Amino acid sequence: MIRGLWTAATGMACQQTNIDVVANNLANVNTSGFKKSRANFQDLMYQNIRTAGASTAGGGQIPSGIQVGMGAKVVSVEKLFLQGDYANTKNQLDVAIEGKGFFKLSSNGREVYTRSGAFKLDKDGYLCDSHGNRLQPEFTVPARTVTITIDSGGKLVASGSDGRELGSVQVQLFNFPNPGGLRSIGQNLFIPSEASGDPVQGNPGIDEFGTLSQGFLEMSNVDVVEEMINMIMAQRAYEIGSKVIQASDDMLQIANNLKR
Repeated sequence: MIRGLWTAATGMACQQTNIDVVANNLANVNTSGFKKSRANFQDLMYQNIRTAGASTAGGGQIPSGIQVGMGAKVVSVEKLFLQGDYANTKNQLDVAIEGKGFFKLSSNGREVYTRSGAFKLDKDGYLCDSHGNRLQPEFTVPARTVTITIDSGGKLVASGSDGRELGSVQVQLFNFPNPGGLRSIGQNLFIPSEASGDPVQGNPGIDEFGTLSQGFLEMSNVDVVEEMINMIMAQRAYEIGSKVIQASDDMLQIANNLKR
């Protein structure tokens, strides 16, 4: 009965983490470029009371043993880089990636990566995100620019009022062998880790890199209905765990009240 108390407690702790993950997903349902997370669980060690296949006193063999599990634990919370829906913003500085790839930004001298293409111009004319992190490679939009066009292959062209080209740059995309190993640092930004591998650079639309769509934003890939179902399942699992603890406590109370 004591074992049951601790086992049920591990399950409740897992479901608490599960609810935390679901809550973060739902909180970012309207965050552009956001990728939802999923909590993964695994069972803990087992107490082997009787080993399967052991010989009996009569010369036979035990077909199945006795193993009692010790509960569960959270083994990982991974990002799922599924494609999100697209929103037509008609803003010439909004760019969505259709397929694989990340934009690279410079944040205080550190290279960071994002799927959110909601770019703006800073006071010096550089393309940057909402926090002033500049798109790499850096490009200064000329002061007399009226129109900025970005084709599916990443060619960015700044044009004047007469349609004449004032400057251009090739927008690069970056990918990783294991995007799920990227480390989230907030602000829609990721940094590489040992698990993600080193970034691979390429042009949009070439090899396995996605293409670019100007005037669109990739929205969050969170499915509200799916998250609501996950929340209900986690809530019910947490409730069941609490009932197991209550039942174990009742059994201990009965045993404690036994009289000869």
